[in-house]
Amino acid sequence: MKQKIFIPEFGGARAVILHRPHPTVDSLSRQLRAIGLSVEAHWPELPASVMLADYLFFDADMGCDEQFPWPAGEASMPMIALIGSEAPGRIEWALSHNAASKILKPVGDGGVFSGLLIARQTYDARKAMAAEIADLRARLSERQTVVQAVMLLARNAGSEDRAYDQLRQMAMSWRVNIEEAAQRVVAMGLAAKRA
Repeated sequence: MKQKIFIPEFGGARAVILHRPHPTVDSLSRQLRAIGLSVEAHWPELPASVMLADYLFFDADMGCDEQFPWPAGEASMPMIALIGSEAPGRIEWALSHNAASKILKPVGDGGVFSGLLIARQTYDARKAMAAEIADLRARLSERQTVVQAVMLLARNAGSEDRAYDQLRQMAMSWRVNIEEAAQRVVAMGLAAKRA
């Protein structure tokens, strides 16, 4: 089943360009404004207000890590690399910053809209995947709690299989996931031991 691609409304979005003064910046700014974005360009440093930007275009040819107010790969907005040189080291550097899209220099009369769409889609997919991985890791770390809960319930249930079924039933009746139900059972078991 194909996932429907969301096409964002760019009107009112804010784009920041990190590039030395150059005709590339002028051409890019013109296209971004035509699409409906507000644009500001900076070089060589970014102001703190960049954290509120919706998109960041950066010079992959002359940029360096120190220009960004965050660690490599941790930008809070989609980053779009402006690439003029296909030197492997510069492309690797742009990728280390999680460039979600790229536009080749010199920037002509096209390519900016598709660059924005690809960047937004890639960035959002990356964020969703990171959240899902974090959730799965958290759930995996809770497996020990599930084992403890099953062992506590098995004392009265007679077997681990019946104890696990009992835990699943508790989770359903409490309308929580099994890990949360296990936390409750373990907390109740600890409270009972103290009493």
